[in-house]
Amino acid sequence: MEEYRIVEVTTRRDLRRFVKFPDRLYRDCPQYVPALHADQIKSLTKVSTLRYCTRKMWLAFRGNEVVGRICGMVNPRYNELYNKKRARFGWFDTINDLEVARLLLGTAEAWAKEQGMDEIHGPLYYNTLGKQGMLVEGFDNIPPFNCLYNFPYYADLVTALGYEKECDWLQYKMVANEGVPDKVHRVAGMLKERYHLHEGSFDQLKKDKKMVDYFFKVYNESFASSVYNFIPFTQEEIDEEAASVLPFVNDKVSSIVLDENNELVAFGIAFPSISKALQKARGRLFPFGWFHLWRAMHHFETVDLMLNGAVPKWQNTGVSAIYHCLMADKYSARNTRWAISNPQIETNSAVNAWNKYEHEPYMRRRCFVKKI
Repeated sequence: MEEYRIVEVTTRRDLRRFVKFPDRLYRDCPQYVPALHADQIKSLTKVSTLRYCTRKMWLAFRGNEVVGRICGMVNPRYNELYNKKRARFGWFDTINDLEVARLLLGTAEAWAKEQGMDEIHGPLYYNTLGKQGMLVEGFDNIPPFNCLYNFPYYADLVTALGYEKECDWLQYKMVANEGVPDKVHRVAGMLKERYHLHEGSFDQLKKDKKMVDYFFKVYNESFASSVYNFIPFTQEEIDEEAASVLPFVNDKVSSIVLDENNELVAFGIAFPSISKALQKARGRLFPFGWFHLWRAMHHFETVDLMLNGAVPKWQNTGVSAIYHCLMADKYSARNTRWAISNPQIETNSAVNAWNKYEHEPYMRRRCFVKKI
């Protein structure tokens, strides 16, 4: 039997090994999309969420070779909001060996018990926006840059160790350059005329700090009841997210709907797909990674649909038809061929919106949970 050992990540050297391990594990996998190393290090050491979350990281070794990694986390705001005593695991990667998986998950479970937890679930991030959900279908597809990829054996390993399904998220691939059905156009036109709605500009919104704060306030309110395990942003997280994400949001592929008083009604945010560019960058911006990413942002045939929603008082009114039309017109004009939906919980009726369009299943992701 192989001799394995577990080591807590406490040094910069081990942190670099933690971040780079998937690059070697997935070296020959054409679907894997590596994250930028610098972004990963920031997520693990400097994000504002760590002001209230606790976390520990471990590496599994065979001799001097890294064969697995895991991060255990406790988010007290989640536990208070949902009346749980749950830890979460993430950054889980391993060779295809049950003993390595047992060592990694067992270590995270033992730590979670020390923190007073009675359950653990994952793979998850500290909060709602990070990468989450173990891939269980769609292994032949390349994921959007903000989604995990893993080998098929991962689910077999965690199931063998007593983990059960908590929930599934679904993603779809849609034809993007054929516009929307006539019925959707009619509904959009009727709503715009009746309520005096019009398209705003993300490029303008980004210049107004009050509007940015209001946008994220709406985000918190819009998704509180519809996103499974949702954790509202703190003000510090809002400032951080605005600084890191909003510069890349623009009117070329996204749309925002305002009322006659220029108050926010609804929004649809998308990004050009940068997955293949990240594959070429291999985790590094320099010397040439930045060029691959720049090119992908300006020359693309696929968009990743990231976020869409409406102000609470406008929910269930059909206003999604407006930004669907606006975004579809933009994609038709640019001859953007495909759109990949963001993961949506399978029990959310919002996933039915894609039935209006030509689409096919793309990926299914699963959150697993275990009593400890």
